Amino acid sequence: MTRTPRTTTSATPTPPFGRALCAMVTPFTDAGALDLDGAGLLADRLVRGGCDGLVLSGTTGESPTTTDAEKAVLVRAVREAVGNRASILAGVGTADTRHTVELARQAEKAGADGLLVVTPYYSRPPQDAVEAHFREIADATGLPLALYDIPGRTGTRIEPDTLIRLAGHPRIMAVKDCAYDLLGTQKVLARTELAYYTGCDEYVLALRAVGGTGYVSTVANAAPGAFRAILDAFDSGDTAEAARRQRRVIPLVEAMMSAGLPGAVTAKALLGRLGLPAGPVRAPLRSAGQEVTGGLLAVYEELVAG
Repeated sequence: MTRTPRTTTSATPTPPFGRALCAMVTPFTDAGALDLDGAGLLADRLVRGGCDGLVLSGTTGESPTTTDAEKAVLVRAVREAVGNRASILAGVGTADTRHTVELARQAEKAGADGLLVVTPYYSRPPQDAVEAHFREIADATGLPLALYDIPGRTGTRIEPDTLIRLAGHPRIMAVKDCAYDLLGTQKVLARTELAYYTGCDEYVLALRAVGGTGYVSTVANAAPGAFRAILDAFDSGDTAEAARRQRRVIPLVEAMMSAGLPGAVTAKALLGRLGLPAGPVRAPLRSAGQEVTGGLLAVYEELVAG
């Protein structure tokens, strides 16, 4: 059963999952096991900090190295922690259509409000196969879908024309956009009612300004309020303040997302230094060293101080 996400104060219609979403890390214990208590505490902090929704088991949540059973129990634990205060999107995308269908059905039973489905990776299917893949997932459950377009990782783009066709499916409602193609994004926005979320923290304001919905942020694991403030300022009509707030988060975005390390690594490193649930990353990822972690903390403290 789909739950109603927390409403926002914008005059525009409430989007399917809210506007301010966090791609939440998956906390582990020091021994590398799933830390469900920590996940609940972190989820509650993020919602109290301004997140309308939480994306679980995405790349930031280390989905390649968590089991199917862990993914399901994580949804249940976070649902128990946040109740109906926020929407929960479960990352279910894999390179295998059949496996993705299984994960989608599992997430629905576990209590997710929606599904984040990435383009099948590595095999590089043509666009007609990409479209068929997404339609099969959308037909498999009663949950709404957000399609994840990140060709830099998957090797395959969801082309704008493909997105326009897919927008006609009643359960395909949103896009997490990491294609770095603002022209293509605007083409889709002009011809569909898809809710567009940037997955690139430096584009929060830019996408919102051209009609996008909001963001799915990795950096928001550490600073949820700072990112929410960008949308709140823009939606209140204070575009100059929105621009100022976007510029303020850029040093932390650069430190976390351009350090040559995956966002899961830098987010967990910073959360750990802040005394928040995170734990280690799972191999083949490796935890950040002290120099990187110290630099992240310094940039974070400067953001908070300002």
